[in-house]
Amino acid sequence: MRMDELDSGACSIARAVELVGDRWVVLVLRDLFNGVRRFDALRDHLGISRDVLTKRLADLVAAGLVERRGYRDEGSRERHEYVLTPAGRDLRTVLTALMDYGDTHLAGPEGAPMSVRHRDCGAEVHAHLVCDAGHDLQSQDRTTVVPLAGARVR
Repeated sequence: MRMDELDSGACSIARAVELVGDRWVVLVLRDLFNGVRRFDALRDHLGISRDVLTKRLADLVAAGLVERRGYRDEGSRERHEYVLTPAGRDLRTVLTALMDYGDTHLAGPEGAPMSVRHRDCGAEVHAHLVCDAGHDLQSQDRTTVVPLAGARVR
């Protein structure tokens, strides 16, 4: 069966992009990974309007990527912070791969703006392509796509 005979809507990439394919969603996720969790802090850091942020956070909560948790600073009304769920944390590799791409192909003359580091040893962290047998595929075009049970013919 050829790839162009398959329903592209059944593709896992298409389904994932449906969840996270918006610029603001990706930047909200980035900030959540980096510890920015409160609504006002997210709004200020991103420079995003209140309405757009409210919608994106609601979408992330509805998709099960983010959990909304109440907190109350002394003397203030209850507010909410946003915490990544396990499904949301699983996007770390995707965001790291996007950062690696941006650092390699889109960084300005000064170089990359930041680095992700392993807390234990301090080494830089990068997304890496490895097959289940442990073969490094990062520098080789040695992959093929095989339709599985979830594929649908158009």
